[in-house]
Amino acid sequence: MNNNVFTAAAELGAATIHEAQGKAGALSHEIKPLDPSLSLAGRALTVLTRPGDNRALHLALLEAQSGDVLVIDAWGWKEAGVWGDVLTAAAQQIGLAGVVINGAARDAATIKKLKFPVFAKALSIKGTTKLDDGVIGEAVTIDGVNIRTGDLIVGDVDGVVAVPQDSVTKTLEAAQAREDKEADWVEQIGRGARTVDLLGLR
Repeated sequence: MNNNVFTAAAELGAATIHEAQGKAGALSHEIKPLDPSLSLAGRALTVLTRPGDNRALHLALLEAQSGDVLVIDAWGWKEAGVWGDVLTAAAQQIGLAGVVINGAARDAATIKKLKFPVFAKALSIKGTTKLDDGVIGEAVTIDGVNIRTGDLIVGDVDGVVAVPQDSVTKTLEAAQAREDKEADWVEQIGRGARTVDLLGLR
């Protein structure tokens, strides 16, 4: 995958990509962007961390590359912000595309000012320990979706979707076809067509 793939995926959007791959890969509606005006698209680097501990996130930044999306499985724990302003500054220095957290973040106001895409299930002012190495680069399962390092991650105001690495090209082609079809429908609606007819619902 390259920047052209990431740009195309971001333009198509999470919802269209989710539909295009058979309504698969969507994470829970609970995972929201701290700043709804920001989106992300990039290669997943997965991290499994003990709830309430973020040592593994610091270690993961040693392996992360520009354009990566850090996908953090903190077991859905919402009572400690595993990601904050210091990690954001470090991530931007590397060129990370963003972060998706099955858990909580904090320092939201500063992260928004820095214009860095962070998607999380909650905000928590509570801090973390830094004791556990976690697991970096192995598959994680978040909200029933299996995510591997190297998969495509797309997130926007609608939500977050994961696309398996080996089906990215096929999925984006299907998403573009869907986008073109819906654009044609919108044109037809402008000329008086009814949605029940376009969708065959009569």
